[in-house]
Amino acid sequence: MAETRQWQLASRPVGEPTEENFELVTVDRPEPDHGEVLLKTLYQSVDPYMRGRMRDAESYAEPWDVGDPMQASVVGEVLESNAAEFSEGDIVTGDLLWAEHIVADADKLQGVNPDHGPISTAIGVLGMPGVTGYWGLNDVCDPKPGDTVVVSAAAGAVGSVVGQLARLSGARVVGTAGSEAKIEWLTEELGFDAAINYKETDDLSAAVDEACPDGVDVYFDNVGGPITDAVWPRLNVDARVAVCGQISLYNETEVPTGPRKLAKLIETRATVEGLLVSDYQPRWGEALERLSQFIQNDEIRYRENVVEGFENAPDAFLGLFEGENIGKQLVKVAEHDG
Repeated sequence: MAETRQWQLASRPVGEPTEENFELVTVDRPEPDHGEVLLKTLYQSVDPYMRGRMRDAESYAEPWDVGDPMQASVVGEVLESNAAEFSEGDIVTGDLLWAEHIVADADKLQGVNPDHGPISTAIGVLGMPGVTGYWGLNDVCDPKPGDTVVVSAAAGAVGSVVGQLARLSGARVVGTAGSEAKIEWLTEELGFDAAINYKETDDLSAAVDEACPDGVDVYFDNVGGPITDAVWPRLNVDARVAVCGQISLYNETEVPTGPRKLAKLIETRATVEGLLVSDYQPRWGEALERLSQFIQNDEIRYRENVVEGFENAPDAFLGLFEGENIGKQLVKVAEHDG
C-alpha cells in the first residue's frame, strides 16, 4: 500500500510552541469511499488561531487531541474521485489535515476558480483571511469617508486586506507592524496614510496620537496587548472596534489583567464586537466575488510568504509568532501537475 506523511500534535505547548510539539509520521495513504475524493495537497495554510487548538481548553475552534493529525485550510488536486461533484485533476480547497494526501467528503470542499487568481490565493486573500477582512471591516466596522481607521498587524493576511478596503471606502488608514520593510510595504505599495513600527517606537501612545490627530473612528484589532492599550484612549464618540485576533496573548500562560479600559466606552458610546468568519459562511461567495474584482482592477494588492516543503510546516507556523511574514504565510507542499 502507498504511504504518505502527516503532522500530528506531539504534545501541548506551554507558552510559545516549539518544534517538539510536532511529530511527522508516515501512514498508509487513504482510499476514497463513495462520496469522497483523494487529494494531493499543493498548499497548506498556517494561521495564528491554530495556537488555540493546541490547548486543552474550550474555544470557538475545537482543540486537537495529542497524537491526532493537525488541521488546516489547504488547496489540493483531486487524484481520485468517487463523487459526482469533482473529477480527477480538479483543484479544490477545504479545512482538512496537515498531510501530503487527504481523503475528504466532497460536500466539505469548494472548487477553486483559477480565473480569480493563482490557486494559492484560495487560502489567502481569496480565502479565509480575505473574507475575514472583507466582512469584518464592512459589516462590523462600517467605515465612512473621512473616518480614521487603525489596523493592528496591518501587514498580515487579514490586516493588509482590511487597510486597503478602508482606503477604498474613503477613510484615512493607519497601520501597525513590526519591521521597517512592513512599514514601507504598507505606506509605499498599499496606500496607508501612516504606519507605526511598534518594535522601534519608545512611546506607542505618542505614536498613535501623532498618526491619529483627529482620534480613531474604527479599530480593527488583530493583536491586543500594548497596541490596543495605546489605541483605546483615542477612540472617538461612536467608534467601532472589531476584535478579530489577540496574537500578542496567545502564548501567555496567564493573561495579564492590564489597565481597566471599559470606562472609555461610556464616554464614547463605542461598540466592541468579536468577529468569527464562520458566521459569514452563507455570504462567502459574495466576498470572494468583490475581492477578486478588486484584485483584477489592481485596487487590492497582496503578498504571500511561501515556505517550501511539507517538512517545514511547523517552522512556517512558528514564524507567525516571530513576525517573519509579510502578507499570507503558507506552505508549498507539492507541485501542481496541471
